[in-house]
Amino acid sequence: MMILRCKLIKIDQSIKISNMARPPDPRQGVPLLTSQQAAAALGIKVQTLYAYASRGLVKGRPGPGGRGRRYRPEDLEPLRARAAGAAAQALRFGEPVLDTRITRMTPGGPEYRGHAATALAERGVAFETVAELLWCGALPAQAPRWRAGDAAAAADHAAAAAASRPLAQWLPRGASPLAALSLALPLLATADPMRFDTEPASVVARARRLIPQLAASYALVLEPRRFAAASAAGEPVRTLALAIGAPTSPKALDLLRRALILCADHELNASTFAARVAASTGADLYACLSAAVGTFSGPLHGGASEQVQWLLREAASPDAVAAAVADRMRRGERLPGFGHPLYPAGDPRVPPLLVPALAHRPRAPRVRAIVALIDAMARANRPPPNVDVALAALCAALELPLGSGAAIFAIGRCAGWVAHVLEQQQTRGVLRPRARYVGGDVSRA
Repeated sequence: MMILRCKLIKIDQSIKISNMARPPDPRQGVPLLTSQQAAAALGIKVQTLYAYASRGLVKGRPGPGGRGRRYRPEDLEPLRARAAGAAAQALRFGEPVLDTRITRMTPGGPEYRGHAATALAERGVAFETVAELLWCGALPAQAPRWRAGDAAAAADHAAAAAASRPLAQWLPRGASPLAALSLALPLLATADPMRFDTEPASVVARARRLIPQLAASYALVLEPRRFAAASAAGEPVRTLALAIGAPTSPKALDLLRRALILCADHELNASTFAARVAASTGADLYACLSAAVGTFSGPLHGGASEQVQWLLREAASPDAVAAAVADRMRRGERLPGFGHPLYPAGDPRVPPLLVPALAHRPRAPRVRAIVALIDAMARANRPPPNVDVALAALCAALELPLGSGAAIFAIGRCAGWVAHVLEQQQTRGVLRPRARYVGGDVSRA
């Protein structure tokens, strides 16, 4: 028996050696991949690969001795194509592409760190309080004061104001108020020797100074003589009102406060994503906000409220609004300010701003024109108004110039941009999506 057992062991060993020396059978194709190799090839976690396998999206085979799973590379291709398609759709308007603790999108509107934006606006919470909530994760017990308190801070404020003042010569009357932000940000950056300090406390302190400075810069486009008073106000809502020529009555300031809060953040919109991409490269806060403002200025983003104002200006009178809407519909043009892909039942941010704006001066011609526009779109079975119409109504109620809606929107959104810059700076790693090359001869396109 012992001799027979030894022979069997030698035969088994010779078979193993023979198999190791034998060249791979071409019929077997490319060697199978382990779970770790397959997951790496797809750019996903092993747990995600197992989830795909359980749903029948990819087929695995038992590994040697029944341990683990093995995958053929060709079986991964459909899943790779599916993932590429999902990623492309996510970058358009689809699946989430990164994690955040800042804002959750709900049917009732955005929630800032668990607090509904609509409730914050209606409860009378200060804009500075909401900004600090977005930046630091909790509502302050008392409304923070951003106004410069000590001599050093006052000197910094005066230096920044002096640096911004020469911008007036580069900003012709009639230019968009957003142009002031585009020029002010790099100029203020050059006046800040510590702009590359990315410690969260430093970024927050810088943001507290910067947002009122940006709001004051609107005066350089609209009326330079208002710049000094706006710069000295300190409080962002009052600063904004003085810069754009809005009344400073309690009701008017409350309307502006509501607008800033409702516009403060909206998850990964285009301008916010631009700010995060810039932040991921280590760019300073000024550069990140510059990237955001440039993206925000597009007519499909922040410029929509100005388009609503242009439509109403074309109509000339409230009675002519319905005819102007009908003319545009006959030409097949898209009317701005109505419908939102995230809110098929209606934008929840509209009532807290639109209702008090319309009630502020209900008989004013521009306010009546907004009402006529909303009625005309409802009769045409179009989607309900979104926040851009509410901003246009605010501008009508306060008799603000063209482009003021986008200007107000941008100052509110600065709070969200800063929050996302802070979060991205802590995340590390450059945001660098990949493209899927599809070929094609450009000369024949």
